[in-house]
Amino acid sequence: MIRFYFHPTPNPAKIALLLEEAGLPYETVPVDTSKGEQHKPAFRAINPNGKVPAIVDTDGPGGKEARVFDSSAILLYLGDKTGKYIGAPGDRPELLSWLFFIASGLGPFSGQAVHFQFAAPDGLDYARNRYRREAERHYQVLEDHLAGRPFIVGGVYTIADMSAWGWIDRASRVMKGEADPLAKFPNIARWFKSIDARPAVARARAVGKDHAFKREVDEETKRALFPSNYPAAAS
Repeated sequence: MIRFYFHPTPNPAKIALLLEEAGLPYETVPVDTSKGEQHKPAFRAINPNGKVPAIVDTDGPGGKEARVFDSSAILLYLGDKTGKYIGAPGDRPELLSWLFFIASGLGPFSGQAVHFQFAAPDGLDYARNRYRREAERHYQVLEDHLAGRPFIVGGVYTIADMSAWGWIDRASRVMKGEADPLAKFPNIARWFKSIDARPAVARARAVGKDHAFKREVDEETKRALFPSNYPAAAS
């Protein structure tokens, strides 16, 4: 059984998709990051970095319980565990390259673009422009790569596609102000439409819908999500 620590944001969405695609039994454990639940000692014992997603596999290597944190690590772990959606052995170098491109580039710059366009105070135009343009640049790298390709790696659907899907799903926020955020990226738009039509996507989108996550962006939320913006509490 997989215990899946979840909040409805792009990185956990990738894991929800893989779990649904692979048909793995799992239990969803809500972590309300807007309330700061990711900072509690019980969760920090699972992910010392205090981020979602994370999983605990009760049947890990050698039959022992195993924790895995970071979305790319979880995708690789579950892909290897099931032997599904990891492509052919000869495609492993390409799979790893695109997974880490998403993990170190497309994802973080998209996330920072959203933050500075929606959450940051006024007067930070340089940062807004920097992250928006870098997000667009990463989109263009993926756009060029997908020309003539149905999927990112080896012509088959893999965890690389699931990883990218989690962030491209938020294109309307990354590309704030665009009526059609993928209009400049027709290859991504075609690829995304094909992924988004998969039955497992609808099931992944339903994960956590039965839990009332906090929606208000108040002082508690800001301190929970952006603790480094605040002075450390005195010991």
